[in-house]
Amino acid sequence: MPIHIVRLGSPRLPDEGLRLGTVRRPPRGVPKAEFARRDFYDVWQPLLSPSAELVAEAKAAADEKTWEGFKRKFKAEMNQPAPSQLLDLLAALSHQTSLAVGCYCVDEAHCHRSVLRELLQVRGAKVI
Repeated sequence: MPIHIVRLGSPRLPDEGLRLGTVRRPPRGVPKAEFARRDFYDVWQPLLSPSAELVAEAKAAADEKTWEGFKRKFKAEMNQPAPSQLLDLLAALSHQTSLAVGCYCVDEAHCHRSVLRELLQVRGAKVI
């Protein structure tokens, strides 16, 4: 019963389970009551999103060196007590239930969810 890493707004996978939105802001122009129905997320977890400053840095990353700098800073943010504890909880839950973690970005390789995948795997999570 693994954690799926998904793009928010994409069709749900059959065994995906609860979908967590690890984004700084809710989807624009979508009523809150429709977030889940439109395949964005069931529960909003902005604690697992980069800070506003880092979101801007990630969007502006034009080369691999800048992207690696973003990843290093984001990992430092996720090492703070509250996000770290939430990642530990998700890793433990991945052995009991299916769930999904997602963001809006098209390319996972240049999205913070790729870093979340790595952080979860380091904690022993089952990740697809």
